[in-house]
Amino acid sequence: MAGSDELVAIARIARPRGLKGEVIADLSTDFPERFDGLEDVTLVLETGETRAAKIEDHWPQNERIVLKFAGVDSANDAEQLRNAEVCVAESEAVELEADDFYDWQLAGCRVETIHGETLGEVTEVMRTGGCEILVVTGNGRDYLIPFAASICVEVLPESRYIRVDPPEGLLEF
Repeated sequence: MAGSDELVAIARIARPRGLKGEVIADLSTDFPERFDGLEDVTLVLETGETRAAKIEDHWPQNERIVLKFAGVDSANDAEQLRNAEVCVAESEAVELEADDFYDWQLAGCRVETIHGETLGEVTEVMRTGGCEILVVTGNGRDYLIPFAASICVEVLPESRYIRVDPPEGLLEF
C-alpha cells in the first residue's frame, strides 16, 4: 500500500469467534464481495496503532463476516484485535459510479450556496432510507441538506467542495 494513501475502513472487528483465532467483524462496506481475493489489509487498533495483516480466510455469517488472519491462532490473539478497524488504502476502495460518493469523500467538504454564501463543512452523512442528508456545520448551527442532484449541483470531493442550490426555506430555522 502506498504510504501517502489514506486508510478506508471496510470492517470493524466485534469479537473473537471460536478457539482458532477467527474474529467476527461488522461490515463497513456496501461491497462484501470485496473480501474475495483480498489478502493485505491494515488493522487500526483502538490505541490508534496500525499494523499490517494478511487475511488467510473469510466467510459470511448473517450480516457480518468472519475473518482469519495469519499469525492470529488463538482466542487470546483474536481478543487483542477487538474493536480494530480493518482498512485498505483509499486507492484500493471499490470504484463507484460517476455520481456516487463514499461518506468519507463528502465529510469535511466545504459547502456554499450558488450565491457564494459559505454554509460550513460536512460533518456527517445521515442515511434515512431515502435520500441521504448532509449535516453541514457552520455559522453556529447545523444545516440538514438533502444530498440530491437538484440541490447539490456541484460535488467536487477531490477539491473538498460542494455547491448547493437550496429550495426556499431549507436553510431557515
